Amino acid sequence: MEFKSKGKSSQAILLLKKKKKEKKKKKTSKAPLVCGIKAKVLGLACMAQTLIQGAAIRWHSGDWSANLFLFPFLSFSSLQAKLSFGQREVTTQKGPLFRAAGYPISIGCNVTGHQGPAEQHFQWSVYLPKAPTQEVQIVSTKDATFSYAVYAQRVRSRGIYVERVRGNSVFLHISELQLKDSGEYECHTPNTDERYYGNYSAKTRLIVIPDTLSATMSPQTLRKEEGESLELTCEASKATAQHTHLSVTWYLMQDGERNQTTKIISLSKDFVLIPGSSYTERFAAGDVQLSKLGVATFRLSIGRLQPSDQGQLFCEATEWIQDPDETWTLITRKRTAQTALRIQPTVRDFQVNISAESTFTAGKSLELVCLVVGSGRDPLLQGVWFFNGNEMARMDAGGVLGLKGDYRQRASQGQLQVSKLSPKAFSLKIFSVGPEDEGVYRCAVAEMARAQMGSWQVLQSKRSPDSHVHLRKPAARNVVLSTKNQQQAVWEGEALTLLCKADGAESPLSVEWWHLPQGQKQPELVAGMQQDGTVQLGASYKELNNQGSTRLEKMDWATFQLEISSTSTTDSGVYECRVSEGTRNQARGRSWTQKLAVTVKSLESSLWVKLMSRQPKVEFAKTFGLSCIVEADYANLRVPLTVTWQFQPARSQVFHPLVRITHNGTIEWGGFLSQFQKKTKVLQSSFHSQLLIHDATEEEAGVYQCKVEVYVRNSLCTSGPVRASAVSHSLMIAITLPESKLQVNSSSQVQEILINSNTNIECNILSRSTGDLQLAVIWYFSPSSTKATWLKILQMDKNNVVKYGDEFHTLRRKQKFYPEKVSQDLFQLHVLNMEDSDQGKYHCTVEEWLLSTNGTWLKLGEKKSGLTELKLRPTGSKVRVSKGYRTENATEHGEVAIHCSLESSGSSASLFSVMWYRNRENSGRKMLVHLQHDGLLEYGEEGLRRHLHCYRSSPTDFVLKLHRVEMEDAGLYWCRVTEWQLHGSPSKWVNQASDESQHMVLMVLPSEPTFPSRICSSTSLLYFLLVFPCILLILLLISLLCWYHKARKLSALSLKAQNEKALWVNLKGAGDWTTNPKEEEEEDH
Repeated sequence: MEFKSKGKSSQAILLLKKKKKEKKKKKTSKAPLVCGIKAKVLGLACMAQTLIQGAAIRWHSGDWSANLFLFPFLSFSSLQAKLSFGQREVTTQKGPLFRAAGYPISIGCNVTGHQGPAEQHFQWSVYLPKAPTQEVQIVSTKDATFSYAVYAQRVRSRGIYVERVRGNSVFLHISELQLKDSGEYECHTPNTDERYYGNYSAKTRLIVIPDTLSATMSPQTLRKEEGESLELTCEASKATAQHTHLSVTWYLMQDGERNQTTKIISLSKDFVLIPGSSYTERFAAGDVQLSKLGVATFRLSIGRLQPSDQGQLFCEATEWIQDPDETWTLITRKRTAQTALRIQPTVRDFQVNISAESTFTAGKSLELVCLVVGSGRDPLLQGVWFFNGNEMARMDAGGVLGLKGDYRQRASQGQLQVSKLSPKAFSLKIFSVGPEDEGVYRCAVAEMARAQMGSWQVLQSKRSPDSHVHLRKPAARNVVLSTKNQQQAVWEGEALTLLCKADGAESPLSVEWWHLPQGQKQPELVAGMQQDGTVQLGASYKELNNQGSTRLEKMDWATFQLEISSTSTTDSGVYECRVSEGTRNQARGRSWTQKLAVTVKSLESSLWVKLMSRQPKVEFAKTFGLSCIVEADYANLRVPLTVTWQFQPARSQVFHPLVRITHNGTIEWGGFLSQFQKKTKVLQSSFHSQLLIHDATEEEAGVYQCKVEVYVRNSLCTSGPVRASAVSHSLMIAITLPESKLQVNSSSQVQEILINSNTNIECNILSRSTGDLQLAVIWYFSPSSTKATWLKILQMDKNNVVKYGDEFHTLRRKQKFYPEKVSQDLFQLHVLNMEDSDQGKYHCTVEEWLLSTNGTWLKLGEKKSGLTELKLRPTGSKVRVSKGYRTENATEHGEVAIHCSLESSGSSASLFSVMWYRNRENSGRKMLVHLQHDGLLEYGEEGLRRHLHCYRSSPTDFVLKLHRVEMEDAGLYWCRVTEWQLHGSPSKWVNQASDESQHMVLMVLPSEPTFPSRICSSTSLLYFLLVFPCILLILLLISLLCWYHKARKLSALSLKAQNEKALWVNLKGAGDWTTNPKEEEEEDH
């Protein structure tokens, strides 16, 4: 529904009512705008809508190019408006938009998804910051009276107007923004749909900011000559609070063209220099530049001014801002005052002169210079050289050189050079002049200008006078050959320098060096040098020259030097120098020869190596030194050496490398001795190498050698071969351990202890060795009740780790005995709860261990203490076991019972335990089973549980029963009975006394063989019993198969006979119908 009224106040009231109704309708329509859920037609519409929303719509002071950018999308929008329906969508440019006061703006608005006519109407309103909720109507496409009074005048004067681009798309144009135009702009489309569905308005925020851009340049008039340079500066600055970019462009307005400007160069908003189309080449050549000096100063520099640069010059500054859609928009633009530039063309008339020597010597260099007198400043000149009237070389104004005929080849060989010495001077230089270069020379110079199509145009041309050049004649001369140091003998690897000097008048000379080795008759070419300086090596010296060993130089016009930087013995012999004088056009010139004998001495011929040591026997952990001394007659040469130290350990026949000190100072360590590098110091001089080995260990004991390799002096920079080598004699180094100073208290003592009490046994160290030493203490025990050897109780090793002996691994034993380190020199063994079984002799063994640098421990010494005997004070208790000697016989796989009897049952307060032992010839003593006083059984090995059993058959009788006796069970058996009584508070069972029985011999007899055992014991019988039944079974199967086959055959024959008989009977019946039945019966039988 629409409202219309002539009065402005009534119109505003009606519009407010209409707005409220439309908003009410919008609230009732909750359908969201969702692209992609409609049909394919709506999908195309949504895609077009997205493209239109992202398009950049800009208005630049009358520039409609931005509108053209939108036309394809507006066309698609028109198609969308025709295809889509049911869901209206109004879009406008995304804000906030910052624009400067006094400049135009264009805001686009588009509607899609509408129904009704294709041409939709648009109403623009604004919400000003002072009243953000009050709508102020600006302009409408349908209602001319839509505008409020505040905007009516600007709308009537076309300062604000709406431009329709398509039926569903318009622009709001504001020609000149004012600061009060800031606000939130709304584009509204009146409803033409059957029902409200979608959104009908869109808003964007516009912020108008002050114009702070300034561009200034002092107006002036400049007068310049052609070819001079020009510099102009302008000041451009801005004070905008927002983030903006500044671009600066210099323009030229030529005389007579007031409305047309030519762009010289610009600095874009992206800080890129862009030259104008007329100045692109000059910009590339560096003649046109734009520089930024400080914050706001921009300088234009033009080098080599041209007449076309005359006119009015000014600079233009432009301020840009980036909108939310990330496009850059021009918001302000300012121009400076103009500078008038006047250019005076230069005078172009000039003269050409040539300068050169009138005579020259063959082989020398000749230079001719062509000079230009007059002309303008920095002219573009072309130079042409003529010889005897024929053109030989040309250099154009761009510096491009062109040569004619064989002069091109001579220039490529470095014999001829044409160059430009200055803008007004050309040079022609011939490095090795010959008779063919004698004649008349002339040069021609032309002033050039670049035409519009890029080609060169001749402005004027001048020629120089002729210059006549003549050749001098050669004279006779002598040649002298010598060495540089006047020595005709050198050492191998040293440099050999030969000098060949000719006298006489100066002229071009060539030289050849020949070598006649010792023992040969045919000389070989070493090297040669032509008059032009070209060097050619002989065939056998080309490969050596790859390493720079052979070099031929020309010291002056008459002196030639041949240098072999690294000689070998094959370089000995006679050297010959041949000096020739001639030219290229002469078939044969004059030559002079001189010879000299040279000797190269071998380095290996005077090389000796000695190995020395002051300490062939070294005490452990001490330091010893090895010296390798090199002797040679060429010690003053200080040739580089490589020394390799080798080591052969004891009981080995192979030498291993320890360390290698190369001739270039690199130290390479071998890996045979792991700690050798860490404790060895290397001292190296020119002919002396020394090893200082600290903390000597047994690892370093063995035979040492040193090997020396000699290189030439230039091998420090190159990887040259070994020229000489020698090996020293072998030197044996022995490492001895230091003498141990360990002393332990050796006095013996006896201690009488109450039963169930504690005691300590001391191991006192009287003296010990010095150094990085550790002690290990081992405690031994010999029971007084047996004749057993010493038993190891425990060991406290050098790391203070305690390990118990094999007989003391049980928890009870570990709780009874434990060691203690009281001090560095005092160790104790604690014995707790003294029992009868603890009676015996004790002593300690102390071991002294030395830690070497490679981490291994060496046993330095061992001492044993005196004996300490522990006895129990008598308690009146005594256990006696029957000592009768007896022998038991047992049958293999049978059972046997061994008895151990007490002479008396003892006190009623006593309990008894028994331990059974066995001793075989090869295995020694072994505990089998322990029947403890509380009745528990403890087996020596878990596997014995099934094989034997121990029990008490009566108060005085103990039995060991063996099940399924084997032959290995034979041996000596005995028992040990211990009496236990309660002592102390709280009461505790204590070992009172013990006794062992006499050894009993058990003999195991083989069992009587049974029939199965006889079978198993006889291999042949076992095979017979297994194989024979198989053979019988096979024969039986074969017989059955034969019987079955024969029965089948007989059955087939019988059936055939019956069939034949039946056929015969039928035939007979047909011939004689009176056959007697009795006869048939007989025939059947």
